[in-house]
Amino acid sequence: MTTSPAVPRVQFADLDSALAALRAAGLRVTLARRVILQALFAADEPLSAEAILTRAATPELALDAASVYRNLEAFEHAGVVRHVHLGHGAGLYALIGEGEREYLYCERCGATRSLAPRQLDEIRTLLRERFGHATHAFGGEAHGAPL
Repeated sequence: MTTSPAVPRVQFADLDSALAALRAAGLRVTLARRVILQALFAADEPLSAEAILTRAATPELALDAASVYRNLEAFEHAGVVRHVHLGHGAGLYALIGEGEREYLYCERCGATRSLAPRQLDEIRTLLRERFGHATHAFGGEAHGAPL
């Protein structure tokens, strides 16, 4: 798994507070940005830009892939989303909001499951003790004693 560069994480719990975080970062809140965020909030897993484009398409808004990518990059620099690659698929985007997440990804079926980093602490400890490897949470925060 690869992750985006470390940027300050912004805390938010809902669409309105995420929009406020964008404003605080100096970004205008446009209809395109609002519908992209709505698509991310409605998802149970990280989404590709193409999936966001499909979910965010409305008759009132002419949205294209380039616009989605530009807005996601702005969201990432504002600390609202993280860009991650799971397996060998397309880059995915996930809201940060209330904290970092880790993802279990099935390379066979493509299913993704979101977890709080602490939910994997027991497995991390076992890997460190048995094999001598430290693991890292989504976002680069080390868990356990570094080797």
